[in-house]
Amino acid sequence: MKHKLLASVILGMTATFATAAEGWMTDFSAAKEKAIKENKSLLVDFTGSDWCHWCIKLDEEVFAHEAFKKGVAEKFVLVELDFPRDKSKVSEATIKQNAELQKKYNVKGFPTILLMNANGTPFAKTGYQAGGPEKYVQSLDAFLKEGKAIDSSIAAAAKLEGLEKAKALTMTIDNIDESLLPYYQDITDQITALDPEDKLGTKARKAAEKAAEKAKEDKINKLFVETSALGKEGKVKEANALIDSFIADNTLDENIVAQIRGYQKTIKFMKLSNDVNLLSRAGKFDDAIKTVDTHVTEHNLTGEVKQVFLSMKMTPLFQAKKYDAVEALLKEIIAIDSESETGKSVEQMAPGVMAHIKKIKAAEMKAAEENKAK
Repeated sequence: MKHKLLASVILGMTATFATAAEGWMTDFSAAKEKAIKENKSLLVDFTGSDWCHWCIKLDEEVFAHEAFKKGVAEKFVLVELDFPRDKSKVSEATIKQNAELQKKYNVKGFPTILLMNANGTPFAKTGYQAGGPEKYVQSLDAFLKEGKAIDSSIAAAAKLEGLEKAKALTMTIDNIDESLLPYYQDITDQITALDPEDKLGTKARKAAEKAAEKAKEDKINKLFVETSALGKEGKVKEANALIDSFIADNTLDENIVAQIRGYQKTIKFMKLSNDVNLLSRAGKFDDAIKTVDTHVTEHNLTGEVKQVFLSMKMTPLFQAKKYDAVEALLKEIIAIDSESETGKSVEQMAPGVMAHIKKIKAAEMKAAEENKAK
């Protein structure tokens, strides 16, 4: 972790906030004051320093390097908001502050890096990026340029009046990441106040966009329900045909198409999962494991798809008490692609799984010794 608690016992005093090494601050209010005084932006790192694999990698591969430190020194005030499992590493005040900020900024995962202006309004969001400190700094510079453009646009709009000002502010809002718009509610309110009759059509356009997005989501959700039902019945071909027909009949961006096509994997996974569960319930653990291996081999699965299907063996292996095989499976899944979402997830949960297995083995050994003593 980048910081340590102040040695309160030695100094005979209690620290309100933990100190951060290498220029990282932990007191958010103090960091904002510093940013205002030094005319800098804030780089805020929401991290889990002693458990989050990608947080640790980001720290080791980027933040710990001199190229990063020099690259951000004149531009950002660095803030670490840590959520460690070992609560002794941070003060109670820090824990309280960090929880409040996590809620305020709607942070769902770690690491989350928010770039903010000196007042604490975020203008960009990022996280772990491969490529080292130089590449990361380049990315931050691009975000910073966008942030300054937003500030300049807002400042320029402030000099205007009426519909011209509303138009300028609308153009500003349109260039902000949608996930960050809640932090620019004051701008939205100004637009509404300046154009109450919606002469610019801003409200109508937003309402139409929202309605179109809702309609699209409803149609996709309906598709997922229908294909899921077909998948449970084992009608994979019919489900896939329904998906292909939907894609052909609708205008969709590439991300949505990938999401829908990826659902085919879910259907196949669901079908195989049912088979594996039935075998496991019957105590046929080896058959359940073999069923998964056969499917992976026959369909020549690779990458994350292979990882997803191999993970299905976890339960029957546990039930069969093949703990060494569980460890080997975890390593196999991670080795296929440690950068995929599945690979990241398994890598994060692996230590906990192994600790659980260790406890089981210890309990079994103790029970065996007690029975032997009898």
